[in-house]
Amino acid sequence: MSISIQGRTAIVTGAARGIGLAIARHFQDAGAQVVFADSDESALLTETGDPSEGPIRAFAGDLAQKLTLANLVSATIDAFDRIDILVNAHRTVQPCDPLAPNDELLGQMLRENMISGLKLSQMVAKRMVAQAEAEANDGALQCGAIVNVVSLAADRPSPDMLAYSIASAAQAQATRALAMALAPKRIRVNGVAFASIMSNQLQLTLREDPGIRDRLIALTPLGRIASADELAETVQFLASEGASFMTGQILRVDGGRSLGDPMQPGVY
Repeated sequence: MSISIQGRTAIVTGAARGIGLAIARHFQDAGAQVVFADSDESALLTETGDPSEGPIRAFAGDLAQKLTLANLVSATIDAFDRIDILVNAHRTVQPCDPLAPNDELLGQMLRENMISGLKLSQMVAKRMVAQAEAEANDGALQCGAIVNVVSLAADRPSPDMLAYSIASAAQAQATRALAMALAPKRIRVNGVAFASIMSNQLQLTLREDPGIRDRLIALTPLGRIASADELAETVQFLASEGASFMTGQILRVDGGRSLGDPMQPGVY
């Protein structure tokens, strides 16, 4: 079984920090050509230096906008001629009062955590199909792979994360539905649901309340917080031909948290 992605071209969203950055860097180290995409231009350029040649590119823009997503696809093709892998790692997390639903916040969570990734996936899938037709690669196991970074909040909700939980559940369902739609095109769509991973959100939470670290470790059967690089390993597996017969799956990378832990407010 090969999990190599060397020579492949990947787009990774949310790549300016945290989990998205870890995935993009991991792909780069694995020999892939990577477009680091994020809405935060300043943070993105700090990490990438705005490269104009070599195996990586930086793309900054509002990823909730359809035109921005189309420009991202075009920029990737201009730089590397193709797209083989898409990782939707862009996430926005915001608490809310579950008894006073905010329509604006719910719409934002849906747009930024599900709809934008779905639209980008549809655009990238069209390019993957066109590539396969042009290359006449009928014997290949796959002509593309899409991986969505989801949260355990999709099915283990926390009351103060109502809007985020709803958006996460929608993203998980979109992953499965798109997998069904694209399977005949040999494009695989999978997801990773994480917890007990040192994400950017968890780093911020720990700064505000350091005591959460001990509580989180106590809730995790493996007894530790994992690095974002460990999650990136799973994402690489799903993007590679090592997972060639997997689609519509959402793997839990959580140190065993989901075996018995109800999600705790603010602890992801």
